[in-house]
Amino acid sequence: MFRTLSRCCLPALCALAVVLTGCASAPANAPDNAPATTSNPADPWEQTNRAIFRFNQNLDEAVLLPLAKGYKAVTPQPVRIAVRNWFNNLDDIWIGFNNMLQGKFANGVNDWARVIFNSTLGLAGLIDIASPAGMPKHDEDLGQTLAVWGVGEGPFVMLPIFGPSTLRDAGALPVDMAATPLWFVDDTWPLTILHFVHARSELIGTEDLLRQATFDEYAYMRDFYLQQRRYKVSDGQAAQRYDDLYDELND
Repeated sequence: MFRTLSRCCLPALCALAVVLTGCASAPANAPDNAPATTSNPADPWEQTNRAIFRFNQNLDEAVLLPLAKGYKAVTPQPVRIAVRNWFNNLDDIWIGFNNMLQGKFANGVNDWARVIFNSTLGLAGLIDIASPAGMPKHDEDLGQTLAVWGVGEGPFVMLPIFGPSTLRDAGALPVDMAATPLWFVDDTWPLTILHFVHARSELIGTEDLLRQATFDEYAYMRDFYLQQRRYKVSDGQAAQRYDDLYDELND
């Protein structure tokens, strides 16, 4: 389906801020099976999803989190901001297409104008000059577009590495992953690794948040993800909750 793993993994990370929220270390008293009080009708594959969730936890603890901590320790904050801006600038191209497909033409024009301004005056996207200039950044993907077109979200799905999703969004993910301009660039492994590690570094602290929030991290992560995803699909103002949480963790 993809030419190489390096060309398919990178663009999916535009959603990794939500994905890796579920990749936290489980407390010793966390139950392996969901209590009856946490069952969710949107999660008919809960047993399998929980097994994948534990795999993601182990992967994060053994590989992603140590790399992210090392990266954050040796990389100055201005450099990390420039890295984030550069990847965000690439994301805006596909975000603009999805806004157009959803009929939000003004937003789509805004997204592509961001790319033009940031790619030129913003030194190839390293500096985000569009946001202070009144061109806000949006967050759209094919899953949201399909939702606008009337496709139901389907059951909740826990994806290996990529984390929480729904059947609709998991089906749209390959297209989202293929939509980055880096798809057409050879030898993108360094950028792929950088994107993974950088995205995880921006979520350092979420594992403590989950441990403090609940004894059943899986159920908390699932319900939180579904709530926030539905708000984003409907452009609900309550989606700001996640943005506030993200900003708090990175202060």
